[in-house]
Amino acid sequence: MLWKRGRRSDNVVGADAGGGPRMPGGRGGMGIGGLLIVVVVALFLGKNPAELLSLLGGGAGPTTQSDAPIDAAPQALPENEETDFVRAILGSTEDVWSKAFEGGRYPAPKLVLFSDSVSSACGSATSSVGPFYCSGDQRVYLDTAFFNDMTRQLNAPGEFARAYVIAHEVGHHIQNVTGVMQRTAKLRAQGEEMEGADGLSVRQELQADCYAGVWANHAQRQLQWLEAGDVESALNAATAIGDDRLQQQSRGQVVPDSFTHGSSAQRVRWFRIGMESGDAAKCDTFAVQRL
Repeated sequence: MLWKRGRRSDNVVGADAGGGPRMPGGRGGMGIGGLLIVVVVALFLGKNPAELLSLLGGGAGPTTQSDAPIDAAPQALPENEETDFVRAILGSTEDVWSKAFEGGRYPAPKLVLFSDSVSSACGSATSSVGPFYCSGDQRVYLDTAFFNDMTRQLNAPGEFARAYVIAHEVGHHIQNVTGVMQRTAKLRAQGEEMEGADGLSVRQELQADCYAGVWANHAQRQLQWLEAGDVESALNAATAIGDDRLQQQSRGQVVPDSFTHGSSAQRVRWFRIGMESGDAAKCDTFAVQRL
């Protein structure tokens, strides 16, 4: 991936050295990294990943917003290639989504790089959570050490696979600013099913995958930065984190009723829909019967 062609974002920041304000509740949707780490821990403990996911609230999180700044004392960003990569990918998402929003009024999220642990408006988290998006402060949180976990634990190497992870979390930000997360939270409060092959959690995660595909389509048209094998690396990552694949590895059987993120085939399908069409309107996973 020729990612160095991308514009660097100014919205990549270090974690708050003093620990920011906290709000009750979970994240605005467990990200790719959170799912991976939960599964790894579950396999180590000999437990069912689906059970741990339910305990951690793998579905949509709170949508309460916080106006309090959480980076009053930000840590200095490490000057290395990983930081440069993250800035290039986030810059590309900003360029793509700014054109998609009317008048270019895209409220770009901050991306917080941290090591070991971090405080967000959704509470405190450690690196074991993996990358996540917090709707409370509209920020993506990432410990770049997770990229190594993708290679070791998931067998999902590749720069475009890493870019897909970032774009997926930005996809949750799109859901937040367009009101999808708020509607999902309201339906959950009314008793709608979150888990399951057709559950709201799965639909929300698949839409974020589709949005990542939309970004990939437009970013490629703008920068022509993909090389042979790049698309396959992202599809491989999407396949590796399907609920069915992870359940089969951990339990030897698949339980669709406990799905929270979608099957491998579903994740690949919706990423492809976004990538091949480049049309965010085709990402309405809540309106279709067949996911």
